[in-house]
Amino acid sequence: MCGICGFNWEDKTLIRKMADSIRHRGPDDDGYYIDSGVSLGNRRLSIIDLSKKGKQPIFNEDKSICVVFNGEIYNFQEIKPELEKKGHRFYSHTDTEVIVHAYEEYGEKCLEHFNGMFTFAIWDSNKKQLFIARDRIGIKPLYYYWKNGKLIFGSEIKAILQCQEVKRKISKNGLSQLIQHSFSIDGQTLFENIKEL
Repeated sequence: MCGICGFNWEDKTLIRKMADSIRHRGPDDDGYYIDSGVSLGNRRLSIIDLSKKGKQPIFNEDKSICVVFNGEIYNFQEIKPELEKKGHRFYSHTDTEVIVHAYEEYGEKCLEHFNGMFTFAIWDSNKKQLFIARDRIGIKPLYYYWKNGKLIFGSEIKAILQCQEVKRKISKNGLSQLIQHSFSIDGQTLFENIKEL
């Protein structure tokens, strides 16, 4: 288990506060990427490639694309040689690095190549684009807040609630779904403007 968080503006203090709130998800290490259009955070539980080379965020060769990741890509050892044949160079033995190169090669269609349980956020500095994804079944959690052009995401809702602009207001729709169905049917949570991806 690891934890990821981030948002679409620059704020070193807030991203550290968010990552600290989910420290229990990744007690081994933390890592951050902050730029003029994004702030990303990671709490790492070291499982694959226990070396410092596995520290997140992980970048492509020219550092124009980075990823924070929670989960496991089961078939990363099958994908890696295919990417190496296409000219990608790897510096670690992590499944995380396979994600960044697969995105570099296939764009958003990289998801079609992954077998696993995961959530990740990729910042593409060339396109100034943030790509957030979750495994098909939704094994690994990912929540997001979207209001007035501000996107905030995290592995747990409490990371999102670290931002003072996010009001702790009950979602009547989310509460209704929980009572009627015992789960959300369309990504609603108990908090207004916070949804599950």
